[in-house]
Amino acid sequence: MNLITYPDRDLLFVDLASKLAGELEAALLHEDRVSLAVPGGTTPGPVFDELSAADLDWSRVDVLLTDERRVPPDHDRSNERLVRERLLTSRAAAARFVRLVPDGEDLPALQDKLAARLPLNVLVLGMGVDMHTASLFPGAPQLIEALRRDAPPLMMVDAAEGLEPRLTLTAPVLRGALSTHVLITGDEKRNVLETARRHSPDDAPISLVLGHADIHWAP
Repeated sequence: MNLITYPDRDLLFVDLASKLAGELEAALLHEDRVSLAVPGGTTPGPVFDELSAADLDWSRVDVLLTDERRVPPDHDRSNERLVRERLLTSRAAAARFVRLVPDGEDLPALQDKLAARLPLNVLVLGMGVDMHTASLFPGAPQLIEALRRDAPPLMMVDAAEGLEPRLTLTAPVLRGALSTHVLITGDEKRNVLETARRHSPDDAPISLVLGHADIHWAP
């Protein structure tokens, strides 16, 4: 695990956006199209604000979410809404957004569409205090299937009690990304990270990627 610490969150957000832009630019030098998978939630918003202004050929970048809640795209809890409002703006408005939610397609068709874009060039993940990442939740009935090496790239899963069902990228996709970054902030998440290092993905799904990811943390 490569833990990168920052003195404050503003520096983290600017530096991570710069790293992501650099990796996308490098990938575009030798690939016709590249892929960027990002998390929802509130923490990555400032990173998206910085990244959206990067001087890249965004028309050759496919942007997708690591997971999505089964809510309308204009819902307050929609990850798609966050990405459209904070990332797919400025120069990044030219990127192609790959929706995870079925839209006139069945799930197998979405899985095939996603499989054609693998491996992901750049993957950004978050982590919950329960050690979940994407929508791979400890104790979820579908977790064991989603962790299988032959799992489909995209699955419908249940979240914690009272939360919306989700669509999520699965373990083979997360493990197979060419570059992986985990974004966390606050002392509680730092302590959770140390706990996750000592557990298997069955108990701490984030541990799927800790062996090869860059972890970006600020207080």
